[in-house]
Amino acid sequence: MEYQISRNTSIVKQLARQQGFDFCGISRAEFLEEEAPRLEKWLKKGAHGKMSYMENHFDKRLDPTVLVPGAKSVISLLYNYYPDQDFADEYPESPKLAKYAYGKDYHFVIKEKLKTLFQDLQAEIGHIEGRVFVDSAPVMERQWAEKSGLGWLGKNTLLINKGRGSFFFLAELIIDLELEPDGPIKDYCGTCTRCIDACPTDAITPYQLDASKCISYLTIELKDGIPEEFKDHMQNWAFGCDICQDVCPWNRFSIPHQEPAFLPPEELLQLFNNNWQDLTEEVFGAAFRKSAVKRTKLEGLKRNLKFLKNS
Repeated sequence: MEYQISRNTSIVKQLARQQGFDFCGISRAEFLEEEAPRLEKWLKKGAHGKMSYMENHFDKRLDPTVLVPGAKSVISLLYNYYPDQDFADEYPESPKLAKYAYGKDYHFVIKEKLKTLFQDLQAEIGHIEGRVFVDSAPVMERQWAEKSGLGWLGKNTLLINKGRGSFFFLAELIIDLELEPDGPIKDYCGTCTRCIDACPTDAITPYQLDASKCISYLTIELKDGIPEEFKDHMQNWAFGCDICQDVCPWNRFSIPHQEPAFLPPEELLQLFNNNWQDLTEEVFGAAFRKSAVKRTKLEGLKRNLKFLKNS
């Protein structure tokens, strides 16, 4: 039995590499006991802003066996998105986009890889029940990745991998197959406070994020007008924000991704080379037709650009 579990674990990690995932870690599918009081406290403080969906499915967030009945293992995966070309550096006067939004929406790219990985596992091992997730259900992705040893949760609350930093998409397979769990690693943030010091809206305190102050929340999740208190604090970010990652010393180990789908389309390059203020429905559709930026719609992106202009 132990040999079979060990063999299946090796197969999982080998197939994950074949799908292009940079790191794969495994945890037992069990209740996240330590996270329950933290999540409850965070919600009670209202640190989730107007993301009311965060209050839903409390049990499912903490217990994968509620989300996937019969689950025995949580497979956590990291997929690199660090770009070879950083628009924030190349076009310092232009509005800024978070690096993850340069290319095709990661939800579609990684979901396909997860489905293929799941099929490959069934072909190699036999019938397996489970589900695949990429930011698509109440799964505490960072906590599971930390539990499986893929990194630690830094002071900016993001998962940091000691070898390659934090510019990764996270994804999971929750399945009814018993596998060898990996243990967590230690926290290597030490006395560093660069992410806290650099955040222009004071959204970060050690190991906690007030999402209602986060530029990513303000430019993406918030559907109302951006509060006036954040004028002169947005540092030209029009969609998302990378500040706390850009200043993190561990991201000096980041290397450019090898995913063609994450390369920026020519229309986006043209947008950076021209005037953002001339953004039309046609230009928006061409530059962001497959991008995560579509979440804001043209109206939302224009709201952000207008706020930056008036700051």
